[in-house]
Amino acid sequence: MVKTKILLAEDDIDLGNILAQYLELQGYEIHLARDGEEAWYKFNNLKVDLCILDVMMPLKDGFELAKQITTKSPDTPFIFLTAKGLKEDRIKGLKLGADDYICKPFEVDELVLRIQNILKRNGMHDVEKYELGSYSFINSELLLKGPDKELTLTVKEAKLLKYFLDHQNKLIKREEILLELWGENDYFLGRSMDVFISRLRKFLQNEKSISIETVRGAGFIFKRN
Repeated sequence: MVKTKILLAEDDIDLGNILAQYLELQGYEIHLARDGEEAWYKFNNLKVDLCILDVMMPLKDGFELAKQITTKSPDTPFIFLTAKGLKEDRIKGLKLGADDYICKPFEVDELVLRIQNILKRNGMHDVEKYELGSYSFINSELLLKGPDKELTLTVKEAKLLKYFLDHQNKLIKREEILLELWGENDYFLGRSMDVFISRLRKFLQNEKSISIETVRGAGFIFKRN
């Protein structure tokens, strides 16, 4: 599967590393630049699908970089990240053609959702839909729909449900899920995972063809009849 390539221009070292690592866990190919000049160089030497640009960067700010990008490749979508909440800056960014504008601080899951929405609008994001009896799971929209209700999942819940679907009708060890989706096998992360699983069970409880069974001391089986 070809990964979506994202150029991430962020001069804050810690934030840049966190965003890059998290987005890579979501399946994106991330190319991180620490200033506007490096970002412009990478943009010219890589075929990227989307750009995430910090407004305040050394050597070349995000607005100037966006102008160059849109001149060379007007169809490349981009998102601005900024610590500024000024209305004038937001308007300036949108006038430059920004597909979105996010003010710091923000939740990384929110950024993921905005990326997914932009890619979907631009026809670069395939909709993954799974039928679960009378329910349907639209992975790209984090949406679990039932006959008379629907639930918007968190990114982690959606990844967990998809992992169950990809490994249905067989034992999945607890540590395997934690390492794959959380990155480490930790007691407190395990408790968090149990909460997510309980929420999925509750929503799917009326669908008799599906069950998430706990195998004590081992893991779980996502059963589909």
